[in-house]
Amino acid sequence: MSLLTVGTIAFDSIETPFGRAERVVGGAGVYIPLAASYFTDDLKIVSVVGGDFPPDEIDYMVSRGIDTEGLQVIEDGKTFTWHGKYKPNMTERETLDTQLNVLASFDPVLPESYKEVDYLMLGNMTPSLQMRVIDQLKKRPKLIALDTMNFWMDTAMDELKKVLQYVDVLTINDDEARQLSGKFSLVKAAASIHKMGPKYLVVKKGEHGALLFQNSNVFFAPALPLAEVFDPTGAGDTFAGGFIGYLASTEDLSFENMKRAVIYGSAMASFCVEKFSIARLKELNDDEITERMVNFVQLVNFDAKL
Repeated sequence: MSLLTVGTIAFDSIETPFGRAERVVGGAGVYIPLAASYFTDDLKIVSVVGGDFPPDEIDYMVSRGIDTEGLQVIEDGKTFTWHGKYKPNMTERETLDTQLNVLASFDPVLPESYKEVDYLMLGNMTPSLQMRVIDQLKKRPKLIALDTMNFWMDTAMDELKKVLQYVDVLTINDDEARQLSGKFSLVKAAASIHKMGPKYLVVKKGEHGALLFQNSNVFFAPALPLAEVFDPTGAGDTFAGGFIGYLASTEDLSFENMKRAVIYGSAMASFCVEKFSIARLKELNDDEITERMVNFVQLVNFDAKL
């Protein structure tokens, strides 16, 4: 089944207690489709980069079955850059510099062949741009998933609520769920967000796992304990890619299969943090994914004697 990802592509400069990386590839437009490519091979992306973006990185995406017709390359422009530093706890970070560059004037234009896709993943960006993508579709996909953040809740809440009316799955963290809903309890927050449009809510809790809500149905997926976390950047997008990539490969949108998708997303995110940028995802293989899924099953499996 075809999967379209719309999101930013960036050069990230990252500082963590384990070291630093300068101008490495990042952004939802890379992490999401790359993670999804381990599950499905009909992938399309819409994003924008400058003439400074390495052609070999685009070639690598193509080698993973990612259609790059929708990738705009502005030859006389520069790619979006972000520079951040993580605190010792690796859960908090400080943005040191952001340069929008070509992203400042980005207009996500869909090629004709992208206007009838089965699955759509809208990465974190201005809600008006997310709406612009949906407006270009000739038919509604089987599933529309959207990621957003508190910045858009602060600056574009009305636009965000408009686009949420068209969304099936919303992925946000627990603080964002509380801010969007105005409820402290995540159960009440989920009920409130369901009324805005999304049938499913995935609440990402970082090292504490993820929650999946669908009306009265709730599922909790733990995060796999790791000895070392080198770089959390992109973990949320990698989660989203594994999640929607698995759904696209199975064509099963039941709550039970959504639960499996959350675990696959968590497994992919656990690989992402093991190295800077997309380095770990590039060297990943199917056997490693299977082994990690077994680890997740063992983590939560127990014999209840009631």
